[in-house]
Amino acid sequence: MRILQISSAASFAGGERHVVDLTNALTARGHELYAAVRPNSPVIPELRIPSNNIKTFSLRNAFDVSSARQLARLVKQQRIDVVHAHMARDYSLAAYATRGASTTKFVVTRHVLFPLNRFHTRTLAHAACVIAVSEATARSIRSQRLVPPEKIRVITNGIDVERYSHGQSRSEYRSALRVPVDCQLVGSIGELRRLKRHDDFIRAAAIIARDNPSAYFVLAGSGASSDGVERESLEQLVDQLGLKERFRFLGWLGNSADLLRSLDVFVSASETESFGLVIAEAMAAGAAVVATATDGAREVTGEGETGMLVPIGSSEEIAKAIASLLTDDAGRGELAARGEARVKQVFSLDRMVDETERLYKSL
Repeated sequence: MRILQISSAASFAGGERHVVDLTNALTARGHELYAAVRPNSPVIPELRIPSNNIKTFSLRNAFDVSSARQLARLVKQQRIDVVHAHMARDYSLAAYATRGASTTKFVVTRHVLFPLNRFHTRTLAHAACVIAVSEATARSIRSQRLVPPEKIRVITNGIDVERYSHGQSRSEYRSALRVPVDCQLVGSIGELRRLKRHDDFIRAAAIIARDNPSAYFVLAGSGASSDGVERESLEQLVDQLGLKERFRFLGWLGNSADLLRSLDVFVSASETESFGLVIAEAMAAGAAVVATATDGAREVTGEGETGMLVPIGSSEEIAKAIASLLTDDAGRGELAARGEARVKQVFSLDRMVDETERLYKSL
């Protein structure tokens, strides 16, 4: 099949990892993949497709007529079979691009829980299928009544488990972080945005640090905006709480596997997650997980069977869960082992690609 993936993302997070892994895996299976992205997109360096198949457009917003027309020409010239859009602002552009191509199927994936506006009723009317990355996302789409229920298909996210099983050693990575090799390392990964509630993680770290001198903390992720305000605010909080010597900011990591393997405990303090891809990645890397009870975290951990779930917005409960794991080596190891087994069984990349490929073919 000849498949065009569209993503106007300006930063790299779980949705972009999904696009990259799906594109590369389908290419390895012999399909002809194209990618429509913004200039300087963070997705570009990760793609393993011919450079001529990576097309850059402005993709400014849902009403970018110029980009829509360019996409339509690309679909026609390359005889694209499937156009797959991944961000809400790209849905209308993809719908326009496929409108005059009777044999091209238009597919969208919904990666987040935020409601779409009524404008998308018309846009999604052209879609052959709307993929939800989790049951929670599917429920959200159904509740909005924008598309017929029979058009909604759940294909949960998958990760390349092998990526998290090897690489730099734990001791080497910790040395590079400038933390004691034998410390207890607690970390989180995510865009520096308010809804990720990294401040709750930092406050929990301060509580842990008072009673556990061997605990160190790390946060990886870049800001959603270019002004750096959110990172500056979080750094000030770390300083105010007296954590400066034991807290590391790493910025954006192209490959988080080495960091995740080096952690004793991974923390997700987010107030909303449609799936929580990084939670699954942490489980695959063998880290014990503490997560706020978002819809996504509950689904990924099997309602807490493979990760400790705590109330959203409670630094005290996050700290209590972390402390219980740091003081119980056996319990922490058992939780991590269950998490790793669940990811391999339920959230493998091969399973996700199989299901997506079958969907494309069925259309």
